[in-house]
Amino acid sequence: MLSKRILTIQDLSCVGRCSLTVALPVLSAYGMETCVLPTAVLSNHTAFDKWSCLDLTYEMKNILAAWQENGFLFDAFLTGYLGSAGVVDVVKTCFSDFSNESAEIIIDPAFGDNGRLYPAYDGEYVTAMADLIKSADIILPNLTEACFLAGIEYRSDTSPESAKEIVKRLAEYTPAAIVLTGMERAGEIGELIYSGGVFSEVWAEKLPRRFHGTGDLFAAAFAALYLQGSGLEKACASAGDFVAAGINETDSSCIYGVNFEYVLNSRVNGNRCFT
Repeated sequence: MLSKRILTIQDLSCVGRCSLTVALPVLSAYGMETCVLPTAVLSNHTAFDKWSCLDLTYEMKNILAAWQENGFLFDAFLTGYLGSAGVVDVVKTCFSDFSNESAEIIIDPAFGDNGRLYPAYDGEYVTAMADLIKSADIILPNLTEACFLAGIEYRSDTSPESAKEIVKRLAEYTPAAIVLTGMERAGEIGELIYSGGVFSEVWAEKLPRRFHGTGDLFAAAFAALYLQGSGLEKACASAGDFVAAGINETDSSCIYGVNFEYVLNSRVNGNRCFT
């Protein structure tokens, strides 16, 4: 059976489970032929006190030039933390020049949380991302990112019902299906899905601890499941189960991310299928 060739475009953090160090193994374990385009190399992710970053915008252009000569094309794209507005322009070129006819584009905006932008991001980046999501088939914003992209003030007490109005506003700026991640209600966490003008919801038990990188982990599992034929709701539910399983196996500091490796290892060695 031929596997789909997916290109994931995001940074490489040398320490801390996130971005490419999560996406590459998870997508591969789910049976995707996974290719990578690093946007930057970070000493560690930016939730640590100190970090360094090597921007790869220039080298990305060299990589794409070589790919053009080799005639590489991709069946799908998954973007995450891109690093700068300049990188967004390179990603647009990637979408236009390296897509198979039916290629699907999944964008995780990955620029903020809890009402704030991540370090190194500013309004220019939000504007660039707002333009990029016009090319997407699916976007995976959290509430913070949805508010920034829709031009709506963020409120930490936004209910799932109130969030629907934010999603509707965001849908005015992109044709993509919108999966609003990390929504919370009494004892539960889940996704609010808006596709074809219709809302649906997926909920699961909220676990007591929060970990860095869970959004990247969810996005990778979701992308693989969806591209292999799961509907939006099923892909969300199964990706959420995968993240929860990793959290339940994690004893280390939350800043280092989720022990997803244990979940992959146990399922592969136990011959359990990902669902």
